[in-house]
Amino acid sequence: MNVSAWILGWRGLWRDLRAGELRLLMVAVTLAVAALAAVGFFSDRLQGGLQRDARQLLGGDAVVVSDQAPAAAWADQARALGLQSALTLSFPTMGRAPDAQGGATRLVALKAVEAGYPLRGQLRLAQVAQDRAGTPTRDIPARGEAWVDPALLEALAMQAGDTLLLGDAAFRATQLIALEPDRGSGFMSFAPRVLLNAADLPATGLVQPASRITWRLAVAGPDPAVRRYLAWAEGEIAKPGVHGVRLESLDSGRPEMRATLDRAEKFLNLVALLAALLSAVAVALAARGFAARHLDASAMLRVLGLPQRRIAGAYAVEFLLVGLAASAAGVLIGWAVHHVFVALLAGLVDAALPAPSGWPGLFGLGIGLTLLVAFGLPPVLQLAQVPPLRVIRRDVGALRPASLAVLALGVAGFAALLLAVSADRVLGLIAVGGFAGAVLLFALLSWGAVKLLRRAVNEQTAPRWLVLATRQVSARPAYAVVQVSSLAVGLLALVLLVLLRTDLIASWRAATPADAPNRFVINVMPDQGDAFRAALADAGVHKLDWYPMFRGRLVAINGKGVAPADYTEERAQRLVDREFNLSHDAARPPHNEVVAGRWVANEPGAISVEQGLAETLGLKLGDALRFDVAGMPVEARITSLRKVDWASMRVNFFAMFPLAEMPDMPITYIAAFRAPGQPGFDNALVRQFPNITSVDMEQSIAQVQRVLDQVIRAVEFLFGFTLAAGLIVLLAAVGATREERAREFAIMRAVGAGSALLARVQRAELAGVGLLAGVLASLAAVAVGWAMARYAFDFAWTASPWVPLAGGAAGALLALAAGWWGLREVLRRPVVETLRRAAE
Repeated sequence: MNVSAWILGWRGLWRDLRAGELRLLMVAVTLAVAALAAVGFFSDRLQGGLQRDARQLLGGDAVVVSDQAPAAAWADQARALGLQSALTLSFPTMGRAPDAQGGATRLVALKAVEAGYPLRGQLRLAQVAQDRAGTPTRDIPARGEAWVDPALLEALAMQAGDTLLLGDAAFRATQLIALEPDRGSGFMSFAPRVLLNAADLPATGLVQPASRITWRLAVAGPDPAVRRYLAWAEGEIAKPGVHGVRLESLDSGRPEMRATLDRAEKFLNLVALLAALLSAVAVALAARGFAARHLDASAMLRVLGLPQRRIAGAYAVEFLLVGLAASAAGVLIGWAVHHVFVALLAGLVDAALPAPSGWPGLFGLGIGLTLLVAFGLPPVLQLAQVPPLRVIRRDVGALRPASLAVLALGVAGFAALLLAVSADRVLGLIAVGGFAGAVLLFALLSWGAVKLLRRAVNEQTAPRWLVLATRQVSARPAYAVVQVSSLAVGLLALVLLVLLRTDLIASWRAATPADAPNRFVINVMPDQGDAFRAALADAGVHKLDWYPMFRGRLVAINGKGVAPADYTEERAQRLVDREFNLSHDAARPPHNEVVAGRWVANEPGAISVEQGLAETLGLKLGDALRFDVAGMPVEARITSLRKVDWASMRVNFFAMFPLAEMPDMPITYIAAFRAPGQPGFDNALVRQFPNITSVDMEQSIAQVQRVLDQVIRAVEFLFGFTLAAGLIVLLAAVGATREERAREFAIMRAVGAGSALLARVQRAELAGVGLLAGVLASLAAVAVGWAMARYAFDFAWTASPWVPLAGGAAGALLALAAGWWGLREVLRRPVVETLRRAAE
């Protein structure tokens, strides 16, 4: 035969497509490529949009961010280098309408700006709320004016031109903000924006010692000058005693601006990774089944004189064409699906993102082809080695386990691609490494279970159907191990995603406890304390958390200065670089439990530290801490560690002094309480105490959950791909032994076994295999899920003890369903037909 491998491959492809031989293979590859390409296109467009708008998102070429007013040297250096600069201050506060207009109140995000703002991008203003495009302006609010988000006027029942009260001052809301270039996205600014002229800020009386104000000094100019400024600024930040200052540039970006989308991308990447891993298992099973069905045809080709190399080339060509077609289809589906992500995440991402590059498409093609080469070709290439003798002797030329070298090389290449596409090293390593370890564990445990099975069933007393099912499984231990391992891998992904969806995301978006406070009020001045509590009592609020609060920075531990560079963990670095909200009270907070040491009322020189903070910073009982409080050193020794439930929605502090009085501290008060149901309560409280900031936690949590709902819907949409891949694995695993089952059942029927008995045998075998696979998968899912929660998603999570039981039951039901679908014709096939096929 002189037919080329290309022609043979094309003919074989056309024949196998019409016969349905390649259906599972193509669907598995298409699903894997579609899932990965969809996330790839989405991430590519998102990155392109961020790079396109980087300067606008920053508000300059570089920004110095500080929790204290920056020293004059920062602006002086910018001027010396020929750079423009603009300083802004932002913090949350309460805005309210005049009493004549109802006196409604609303939490607002106040920003005070000076001339030149913004240095990059354009502020756009509108006359009516419906004008979302707006008109660009280079001005800032005039003295006595405020520019506001349209949502604020709607919430306060006001119109443009009406008076807006902020603290002790009144402003005319003259313009509506259509676009604020440096506002950020995600969780950055839930509250409506109010822009003021910086010169008006002192008149409001809103800036207090404990106010959480963010200063942003933006600079802009020629790139060489910006780079020199950044180098100088990095040197200043590295100096001892400089805290709470960081740089944002085109390279560093704004990490908090990406928090929500980073979390969404992690979930999407995880789901896509699981879909690809499942598809790899499905391809391996389907390819082995394909090879088993083509053994006789390959033997006939050898009889007709076709060389082994040409047979191998023909199958390689066929699989290459299959891979290209399935991968191209997956890329097209992924391109369409990523538009769904953009729609589902509307509001978190800009709908006018730039077009994606071609890299996600090329990467998808590479993933698809690698998937087939790594997991599909090894068993298929064995067809070239089938001896011609198989034409007359069916017992020779059976498939062998794939070469370890070939399999290891393919798996390593596929794992490297998955790690590259994961965009998160920790998440990728846990997903790929966890699945690789789980497969080995499943194989070992299932092998041991098969060995124990024959001993566990007493053939003298057990029902006949159970004896036959046991013999079926134990007679083919290798097939049983492959089936249990494959089913367990498929169930592992499904159980893991269910746990992530139900438990981890539920922890992320945990709602307020039913009886917890729903109002937090800060910036209550000491001379307002009695009047404030009396006002709450008059409104029917008698249970409240009431604590003094002042800000301090940890500067030394046991007499040794501390700096972020002293710690490797990111959280520890952030804690050392920030100011803490500190408090004091002679009585221990009743909702805090002392887990080490003792809380002694009015003990001089003592301090109590939250347990988690102590673990992060390596603190222990007896350590001496020094805080810088408004330039004044305050020293104390740790005498107790407290366990704090941060989800309790109560007032909590990292560090507290067990003292009733600390007269030298610049304190304000914080209160937490459950607001009464009477209408107008919040408005009346803010009217009486205009300097306070009252945070309605119910509204804030509702806003957070609306954003998280968007992320979850996107994850659930992609979950469909993984679910489909998992079902394909189940079908492929069950169908891998279809012909062997058919021959065995035909022999049993020929010697008198009835269809009802064989049906019970089949159901018992499938249910047993599914039960074992489900339990193993659930245990592995709990371990992998814990690792992902701890190291990738930063959750504290403990799985329910019912997970293995529920997983085992689900595995048995899914295996029965897959067996009914994939093996339903086995019991209906005539005995003569089955035996004739076996003899051919």
